[in-house]
Order: sequence, then structure tokens, then C-alpha cells
Amino acid sequence: MPIKKYLLAGLLVWTPLVITVAVLSWLVGSLDGAFIGVLMKLHLASSDTIYWLEHVPGLGVILLVLVLLVSGALVSNVAGRWWMKQWDRLLKKIPIVKSLYSSVKKVSDTLFSDGGNAFRKAVLVQYPRPGVWTIAFQTGTPSGEVASKLDGEHMSVYVPTTPNPTSGFFLVVPCAEVKELNMSVDEALTYVISMGAVSPDTAVIEEKRN
Repeated sequence: MPIKKYLLAGLLVWTPLVITVAVLSWLVGSLDGAFIGVLMKLHLASSDTIYWLEHVPGLGVILLVLVLLVSGALVSNVAGRWWMKQWDRLLKKIPIVKSLYSSVKKVSDTLFSDGGNAFRKAVLVQYPRPGVWTIAFQTGTPSGEVASKLDGEHMSVYVPTTPNPTSGFFLVVPCAEVKELNMSVDEALTYVISMGAVSPDTAVIEEKRN
């Protein structure tokens, strides 16, 4: 019936938009709430000022961006890098804190550094059994004791779950059993989240390949 067809078409138009707006609203609200909470706990502003700031949407996001920009600019020079090294040394001397901080720093340096290879390439691997293929993302190559226990070249990959790619599995697989994909990481991630319903444009992939 036309009515059913129009309803489904309307859902296809509005569902992605509503979900996107809802997620962004939640994120902005969370950052704004965190900022106001810090001001209240540290008594950095009067009650009237806090009341006014509570009605400024997106203030937390703006301040977060400014903090990231300023801190990034400070550590980009010689003096800033020296202070950053002193800060690292201090945190690495504190029990318990040093283990958590060192682990998180290594991961962040790998993911966000310009020279890092993590999540730079989408691949196909056989998982959870031979003959069954899934999309994964290269996170690096094994090193240290892990590499010494393996024969031949291997690759470290992250296999995301569907439809929530923030959880998944870490695998070390032989390079000979990995098939590299020409699609970008964003295209592969969209393919995973949509459970294969939204596939990258074949023509675009062929153009990238050439």
C-alpha cells in the first residue's frame, strides 16, 4: 500500500538524523555537565555565573577544544616537550598510576601519532574459524616475546563487533592469511556497523586502486 511505502520512506529519512542529533545532544550535554561540575566543586564561579553558564549550550565542547588546542601548541615547542617529559617521569614514579598511565600513553601515541600505523588499513581475516571471513583493522606488528614465539611474518589486527565497533577482539594472524582491502577505514567501518547492508561504491574503490 502507498501509505506503508511512504511511512518506510519517512523512517529512512528521519531515523539517521534523529539518532545523530540524539547522540550529539548527549555528548554536548555530558561535556557541559562535566564543566559545570568542575566549577562547582572547585568553587571557581559564583552561583549566578554558574546559573548563566548552564544555559549556554555547547560551552563544554568549546572549552574542551580550546584546552586541546592550547595544550597542543604548548607541547609543540622545545620548552613544552621538556615539561611534558618531566610530567611523564613524575607519573611513572607513582605506584599503580604508572602502570595505567604508561599503558594508556602507549596506546594513544600509537593511535594518534602521525607515524603510527594503527587503524590505517582495513583487511579481511578468517574469524572465528577457517573459511569464514570478517573485516578487521591493522593495529601493528607483533614484537618482543610474542614475535619470538611465532614463525614467519604476522600482523596484529582488531576485529570489531557488529553493530557496536567499540568492542571487539585482538588477533595476531599470519600475513599470508590476510587479504588487504582498497576501501578506506571509514568505508570499512560503515560496512561493519551496517552489518554489510551498506557496501562501499565499487567504482570508487576501483578508482582508488588505479
